[in-house]
Amino acid sequence: MTTTAHWTAPLTEPEIAEVVALVRADSRIGARPRFWGIAVEEDRARTLAPGQGRPVRLVVMNPDAHAAWEVGAWAPGTDRPASIESWTPVDPRRPGVSSEEARMVAQACRDDPAFRAALAERGITDASLVWVDPESITGFEPADLDGRRLSWGTVWHRESADDNGYARPVAGLVPIVDLETLQVLRIEDHGVIPVAKEAGNYRSGSWGPDRYVAPLEIVQPEGPGFTIDGHLVTWQNWSFRVGFTHREGLVLHDVVYHDGDEPRPVLRRAAVNEMYVPYLDSDPTAYRKNFFDWGEYGAGPLTASLELGCDCLGEIRYFDAAVVNGHGEPRTIGNAICLHEEDFSVLWKHVNTRTGEADVRRSRRLVISSFATVANYDYGFYWSFYQDGMIDLEIKLTGILSVSGIADGQEPRFGRMVAPNVQAPNHQHYFGLRLDMGVDGPVNRLYEIHAEVEEDEELNPYGNACRMVRTAITAESWAARSTDPARAVHWLVESDARTNRFGDRTGYRLTLPNTARLLVRPGSIAARKAPFVSRQLWATPYDPAERFIAGEYPNQAPLGEDGVTAWQRADRSLDGAELVLWPVVGVHHDPRPEEWPIMSVHRIGMRLEPDGFFDRNPSLDLPAPRGHAAGHGDACCH
Repeated sequence: MTTTAHWTAPLTEPEIAEVVALVRADSRIGARPRFWGIAVEEDRARTLAPGQGRPVRLVVMNPDAHAAWEVGAWAPGTDRPASIESWTPVDPRRPGVSSEEARMVAQACRDDPAFRAALAERGITDASLVWVDPESITGFEPADLDGRRLSWGTVWHRESADDNGYARPVAGLVPIVDLETLQVLRIEDHGVIPVAKEAGNYRSGSWGPDRYVAPLEIVQPEGPGFTIDGHLVTWQNWSFRVGFTHREGLVLHDVVYHDGDEPRPVLRRAAVNEMYVPYLDSDPTAYRKNFFDWGEYGAGPLTASLELGCDCLGEIRYFDAAVVNGHGEPRTIGNAICLHEEDFSVLWKHVNTRTGEADVRRSRRLVISSFATVANYDYGFYWSFYQDGMIDLEIKLTGILSVSGIADGQEPRFGRMVAPNVQAPNHQHYFGLRLDMGVDGPVNRLYEIHAEVEEDEELNPYGNACRMVRTAITAESWAARSTDPARAVHWLVESDARTNRFGDRTGYRLTLPNTARLLVRPGSIAARKAPFVSRQLWATPYDPAERFIAGEYPNQAPLGEDGVTAWQRADRSLDGAELVLWPVVGVHHDPRPEEWPIMSVHRIGMRLEPDGFFDRNPSLDLPAPRGHAAGHGDACCH
């Protein structure tokens, strides 16, 4: 099946199926190949007209031959059939782990006699009620297993098929598994600790009758205020294209503000590019826990289907997304992406106390969102566009804490008790973003800005003068930056081509209100695996080969060999470049009992605001709100 979709649109099932069929026809992949992702080659595709097909890359493994390849191919177009153009070998340890591969590993553990014997010592005789989550082992590979594609497992028990296994960790039991042969190579047994008896269920009615909540209806009698043309969204002077990749999930392309009749670009591309989750506990079932959830698993296939009235309210429109699973089968995630408008309280307001007149404008925002479920955790990603030119990203962390077992009478040293025999370790979440900037054109400049007291007494005779200091970030050697809210540190991306009425370059301001310092020993595996979390902002000149902040294939990679910290050693110029910013949003999670057995949402994020992009407040043309107070739908606050 051919496609005439814009190059930024998500791949479709038929496109994926045709490419996979060509790959399957090649004998080198063997009888039981495994797949890990297919994605459009964006830099090559952007110059093509619709209908010319799309260049893609697909990762396939032959576990019997200990081999893997990155296959360059063409998805079909009206003017081009699907075809294969290259096979590039990849270290077979390095591709990420699919959900299908994870399930095979779990079953291999359940079938292993030594594993079943270790379960029996803990009173578990029905292995079908046991979950095993294969975890990345990067940095912790045993020396005598060098060269193998490996995983280790966290083990959970259910007392019935509908029980919450994540509430019953099987402590002290760690299987090490060969991902290719599905052989349990060894079992670490650190001693028997009682499995939790208390249920950790959270579904309706588990803890008594549901409380009453009054209905709340969201109605837009004229329908939504946005329009959709394929994957092009237009709303309130904004437009952007919706994309989706195996590695990142939701991607936004070609973000433009329409200033009257003039389209003014802001971002060429925006995505949550990577997630790193280090656990800060030396417990034998926790110390290896430090994951690249995108690079070692993939946000795309972990994306959840959203439901009207549950995940999104109001006049909703959805986008589906197609992925390839670990067996090479394309599947469509229905309602993978949600688009809707929200009232967001007051945008601006002033009361003239001399006349008694009040002026107020309500804020409305357009929200495009998706959710990914990574085993126990669920993550929501909400990009919002505002009527005053602001863009923000809110990341919502929810789901179930990843817990460990603890013996009777012991107190957790590096975590918190959340139930009898259950502790939740301290841990952190880091989200590496990718923002391909394009403020009023492709060539931009980056500045760091902070506040400081004016030290010159002649200029500051009363001691209260404060100035904002701009530092030009002109090369990569300067482009590993740390935020500091006490000094109001933020960053400004300025256009190289346009000025405002004051003669200043037009720009956008980046603010990172949520950060965390990696609380591990310097030189530890947790630190060396993800050196990019040591700063809150990195900047590089655009290079199509530099796609991911943690590197192309981080699974079982040599620590620190790839990614933004390695790229920056070239010390390339940023003085008038096609800038790519790599902000890092972080949070330290000190667990609370109130987050058990399921966590209420914790919110973190980042913000992009116009800073000299406009000559004045761009929302002055908004109408006064209408309400019942004025009667018959008249403006009520003007």
